[in-house]
Amino acid sequence: MADQLQQAHPSRRYGNPYVAGIALGTVLFLAFILSGSGLGASGGIARFMVWVLKWFAPDAVNRNPYFAPMGGGQLNPLDNRIVWMVVGVLLGGFVSGWLSGRVKVETLRGPDVTPRQRWLMAFLGGLLMGWGAAMARGCTSGQALSGGAVLSLGSWIFMMMIFAAGYALAYPFRKLWG
Repeated sequence: MADQLQQAHPSRRYGNPYVAGIALGTVLFLAFILSGSGLGASGGIARFMVWVLKWFAPDAVNRNPYFAPMGGGQLNPLDNRIVWMVVGVLLGGFVSGWLSGRVKVETLRGPDVTPRQRWLMAFLGGLLMGWGAAMARGCTSGQALSGGAVLSLGSWIFMMMIFAAGYALAYPFRKLWG
């Protein structure tokens, strides 16, 4: 299947990063104008998790001060623009990859790393980033794009710390990339 998709859509060069940056800035500006708030993903993911939790333990959602405003009582956690923005990002990313011939199932890793190690590290990194997003009250996209766009000092400090942590951890984790 992946080979058929690859043959149907041969891989093309990536887009110009300057054009992509201008497009992203335009979308962010329009998000502020049309919806009154910026971009971000952690809120949509949190609402999706509340929706799942509500299926299994609705009382836990109703009693939890974090979950209740999103999905307590008769509230539908998915009834929020941020949820559908995340769905659009996922679909848009897939369509973009498919049109440019980059859709395939693979595990990118260094030569000295097994696929299992790579998936474990990716899962652990995702957990840490998710926890960090909850502690920072916003994901990197929400903090950097939306917070940075309105010149929030906390967002700028957050992004500086993300880059500092990335540089600090690059050396000890370099063997994972070979």
